[in-house]
Amino acid sequence: MGMPLQPINPYSGHKALRLGRVSIPGQLYLVTFTTNASVPIFLDHALAATAARALHHSKLCRDAELMAWVLMPDHWHGLIQLGPETNLSAVVRNIKSNTARCLPASVRRPIWSRGFHDRALRKDEDTRVAARYIVMNPVRAGLVASVRFYPFWNAVWL
Repeated sequence: MGMPLQPINPYSGHKALRLGRVSIPGQLYLVTFTTNASVPIFLDHALAATAARALHHSKLCRDAELMAWVLMPDHWHGLIQLGPETNLSAVVRNIKSNTARCLPASVRRPIWSRGFHDRALRKDEDTRVAARYIVMNPVRAGLVASVRFYPFWNAVWL
C-alpha cells in the first residue's frame, strides 16, 4: 500500500496570497514584496536612489496614497491607503513596474518577485505606529543605527 495521493492545491505559493484579498476604499494596508529570488540589488546605492525617486511619481498610486514606505536591499514595505477607484493589486503592480522600469537595462530582470503580502489595518490600530514600524526596518535589520541615516524611505508626516 502506497501513500494516498494528496490533492494538488491550486492556491499554493503566490496564488495563496490572493485568497481572501479584498480592496476596500479608504482602507489602510501594510504591504510587503521582495526582489526576485530575494537578491539584495538595492544594496547598490545608485539603484536604490533611482528606485526611491520613482516612488515619488505623482500618478504612481492613482487615487490611493502612499502613506509611508521603505526600500530595503531585498524588499519593499509600504503603508497604502486606497482611494475610491483603485484596488490594492493595481497599486502594487504600478509600484513594482514603475520602480523596475526606471532601473538601467543592465540590471537583471525581473526585479520583483511575483505576488505580495498585505494586511489590512484594523480601525483601532494607530496609523503612525504602523508607519514607524515600516520606516524602522533598516534599524532593525542592522543597516543603520538611526533611520535618519537611511535615505530610502518616506512618510507623509514629514
